[in-house]
Amino acid sequence: MATKITFTPVTPDGITTDYTEAETAQAVTDAENAAIEEQTKGYKRKREFEYPNWQDQMDDIYHNGIDSWKATIKVIKDKYPKP
Repeated sequence: MATKITFTPVTPDGITTDYTEAETAQAVTDAENAAIEEQTKGYKRKREFEYPNWQDQMDDIYHNGIDSWKATIKVIKDKYPKP
């Protein structure tokens, strides 16, 4: 289901700004594209923040073995599955 994006030209301090029709259309298009990008690829960004850094991952493999590392990573992948 597509998300409906509307654009209200108001600055953060509450002042209404006049934009051309083309500028408004571009702003709406940009917002829709950003929403689509988040829906389709947002899981990657979320995973990156939760994965341990590579040094900790290597340490986990060295001390606990590859299966332990895979289990750690799988929890994060399951939490943020691909769409």
